[in-house]
Amino acid sequence: MSALEHPTAQMSPASIPPNVFTLNRTAQLEALYTIIRDKTTSRGDFIFYSDRIIRLLVEEGLNHLPVIPKSVETPTGATYDGVGFEGRICGVSILRAGEAMEAGLREVCRSVRIGKILIQRDEATAQPKLFYSKLPEDIASRYVLLLDPMLATGGSAIKAVEVLLSQGVLEERIIFINLISCPDGLQRMGDRFPKLRVITGWVDKSLNDKNFIMPGLGDFGDRSLVYQYHDLNDTTSAD
Repeated sequence: MSALEHPTAQMSPASIPPNVFTLNRTAQLEALYTIIRDKTTSRGDFIFYSDRIIRLLVEEGLNHLPVIPKSVETPTGATYDGVGFEGRICGVSILRAGEAMEAGLREVCRSVRIGKILIQRDEATAQPKLFYSKLPEDIASRYVLLLDPMLATGGSAIKAVEVLLSQGVLEERIIFINLISCPDGLQRMGDRFPKLRVITGWVDKSLNDKNFIMPGLGDFGDRSLVYQYHDLNDTTSAD
């Protein structure tokens, strides 16, 4: 059976909102996902192969940023008419699992500033509630790469976007990046925020009765993070 004929869990692009963009389905991409979905994969391999996917996702996210004409002189003395990015970016991770995506972002965007948002379920209302946020002071003037590896019901992601909007970030300047999503969460995000863009690596089939993505890969945070103390007030770095 050839790679193109091999059945996968990836949903058809026709089944997702127009502001959702997936990575091109290739044999290599599916091989990477097969590794990180495997429950016997070691933590080290899980982190290594997840980071490879995250770098692909970040590169795809950068493709959606506006560019302006830019001319440079090459070492041969010739002029090359190319483009440069317009505006500055920052990353914002949704704790705790989103924090595991920061290394992949930094490998693509050197010296990128990164903020953090902590959202948990309010026990009284059962709704997502903001518990903590530390964002760059000038975030309203930046394009934001919002990081969370899994998009299930979309509750935490929607709350995080609301936090960014309250800080003056324009909806169309938000790019939400995740490894695995499902149609339910994507539809909720698309209905609520049609101007933002979602970059997802793989669209799985559905949620089960416990709202876990199926087939999924388990709890991304548990599998990737050796949890230790982090300074939540550290919004690295220079740019």
